Amino acid sequence: MNLIHAVILGIVEGVTEFLPISSTAHLILTSQFLGLQQTEFLKFFEVFIQLGAVLAVMFLYVKYLVEHKEVIKNVLISFVPTAVVGLAFYKIIKTVFFGSNLLIAFSLVAVGIVFIILEQKVKNKSLTLSKDLNQMSAREALVVGLFQSLAIVPGVSRAGIVMVALMGMKYKRTEAALYSFLLAVPTIGAASLLDLYKSRELLFNSQTNVALLTVGFIVSFVTAYFSVRWLISYLQNNSLVNFAYYRFGLAIIVVLILGI
Repeated sequence: MNLIHAVILGIVEGVTEFLPISSTAHLILTSQFLGLQQTEFLKFFEVFIQLGAVLAVMFLYVKYLVEHKEVIKNVLISFVPTAVVGLAFYKIIKTVFFGSNLLIAFSLVAVGIVFIILEQKVKNKSLTLSKDLNQMSAREALVVGLFQSLAIVPGVSRAGIVMVALMGMKYKRTEAALYSFLLAVPTIGAASLLDLYKSRELLFNSQTNVALLTVGFIVSFVTAYFSVRWLISYLQNNSLVNFAYYRFGLAIIVVLILGI
């Protein structure tokens, strides 16, 4: 792995982390396209650079959180189920899940279908998206957390499944996207810190490792900043359907080019 690889992976992470298309799947697939072996350092790198994306969200929404402290409480409630599932299945996530192209392809298609069904209900007016985050109850926050725990499977998309849960509970698309951003802070932050502790020897193995992590972190931060702003703007006038089609196309690439 070299600096060019670090830049490419940083861009992929920053662009895809907050879009409902699965950043984990994109990082795994990009690594395979680049011919990078799934070493312990690469797995650690892919998690570590997510901190750059998280920092971008904090930078963008710190003022919002100061003005909406009740949202912080709900975010913490939503985080609990994910933390429990993540700790319970840590070894499986790192070994079995991250190595299955078939699982990635299936998850991409399955969640894409859910997007279309959900948007069809909105189009038919059998589901009205009208709620704001300040209307969220503790029970709803817990349900969102349970949905997010499904994102331990590559291809599901943490952002996507959170948006599905909230839209299913009649929250506006932009509000659902915003909550997925905010929930990423404790979720990804905790996962990254856990990996940092478990793989701390990789961080200080050489100056090269530190340089790669630094470059990936910075690139991820910059690209995530613009990706988040674009998604909020896009969802003000558009649905999740195009993301569903993208997921279908990516699943085809996984099966035909990378194999299962």
